[in-house]
Amino acid sequence: MKIDCEIIKDLLPLYIDGICSDKSKELIEEHIKVCDDCNNELQLIQKKLPLNLIELNLNEAEAVKKISKEWKKGMAKSLLQGIFITAIFALILFLFLGIKVVPN
Repeated sequence: MKIDCEIIKDLLPLYIDGICSDKSKELIEEHIKVCDDCNNELQLIQKKLPLNLIELNLNEAEAVKKISKEWKKGMAKSLLQGIFITAIFALILFLFLGIKVVPN
């Protein structure tokens, strides 16, 4: 699959920071193996950035991924809690509305 160089060049900063998706990372790595232009662009960007800044960005990227994963777990937990509470409420309503009072 041929990918437009402009798209790859737009993704390079995300690739360097380590925050692009795994699929994007694979596409970029495949593309720069065959495209000298994009490979040179990557090398140029990496030369301009100080090494400690790259390491800092990688650490921040890992933190963002961790927070994202925890947020997704929290959302799933909240969804399940909401479903459970709704089911309990519906059951209680069904039981109370289903009770008929028989006069003596």
